[in-house]
Amino acid sequence: MSPGRGKLYLCMPRYFLEVAYKGTGYSGSQVQENAVSVQEELEKAFAIYFRQKVELTGSSRTDTGVHALQNFFHADLQEDIPESVLYNLNAILPEDIVLRSVYPVEDSAHCRFDAVGREYHYHIYRKKDPFLRDRAYFFPYTLDFEKLRTAAAILQAHTDFSTFSKRNTQAKTMTCNIRRSEWIQVDNGFVYQVEANRFLRGMVRGLVGTMLQIGRGKMSLEELERVIRGRDNSLADFSVPGHGLFLVRVIYPEGMLG
Repeated sequence: MSPGRGKLYLCMPRYFLEVAYKGTGYSGSQVQENAVSVQEELEKAFAIYFRQKVELTGSSRTDTGVHALQNFFHADLQEDIPESVLYNLNAILPEDIVLRSVYPVEDSAHCRFDAVGREYHYHIYRKKDPFLRDRAYFFPYTLDFEKLRTAAAILQAHTDFSTFSKRNTQAKTMTCNIRRSEWIQVDNGFVYQVEANRFLRGMVRGLVGTMLQIGRGKMSLEELERVIRGRDNSLADFSVPGHGLFLVRVIYPEGMLG
C-alpha cells in the first residue's frame, strides 16, 4: 500500500505577500536563531490572526540593518484572504514592518525561484544629518564622481562576481547578469543603483565599498578589473554598513501577480 493511501490531500491556496520594512532593528529578513528577524515578526502576526502556525518562504534575503521598499514572502493558507485582512495584520505587526499587498498565485509559484530580477539602491550622504543616520551611510570624504560612474559601468561587462560574494554562501554559481549599474547625485550625496537577475551574499555592499576606494583614489580602474578577475573576496571591500542599503523591488514575469 502506498504511503497516505486512503487519505485525501488538498493543496492549500498559495499567496505572495508584498512587504516593506525598516531593517534597523532586525538581524535580517530570514529567521535566525537567537536573533529577531522580519520573517519571525511576520510569522508571529499571521499566527495570531489565523490562530495557527504559518510558515513563510522569502524571496530575497537581506542582512542585518538592510531595509526593503519591496520584498516578498509566500505562504500556503487554508482559507482565502480578503483584501481587508491587510488592516488587521498591519495592526498586529510592528511599526517598522508593513504588509502592502497579498497576491493569490498558482500553487507551484515560488517567490524566490520565480523572480527574474532584483533592484538595490545604496545611499551615501556627505554632510551630517541626524535624520539620515540609520537610512544612509555618512561618508564625508572627497570622491571623484566620474570615476565612480566609470567603475559602475565596468561591472556590467562582467558576469562572474566571485570576488564580491561573502564566504559561507550556499550559492551554486557566482554568475550574475547586471542589467543596470550607475551612480547618481542627490542633494546631500550619491546613490548607487543596481539591477541584476540575481545577487550573491554581500554582493552590493562589496561593490559599493570597492568602488568607494576608487572614488577616493585608493584604487585605480585598472585595479578594479584585476580584482574582479581575481575571484578572491579578500580583494573586495565589504566594510560599508548595511543601513545604507535598500532592496527596492523584486521583479517577476509579467502577469504573474495579476
